[in-house]
Amino acid sequence: MAEEPKQRTFEGKDARQGEIILRTPMRRAIFIAGLAGFVILVLLLGLF
Repeated sequence: MAEEPKQRTFEGKDARQGEIILRTPMRRAIFIAGLAGFVILVLLLGLF
């Protein structure tokens, strides 16, 4: 019989899924532009 793999445990601070890293002004601008573009798209689709 095969031995079952040992389960790994993580502390809460190590188990976080993801972070949005907006360290540079260019990354912040791209992120904000993407959010604004999505909102505008939703508004336009709602009008038509």
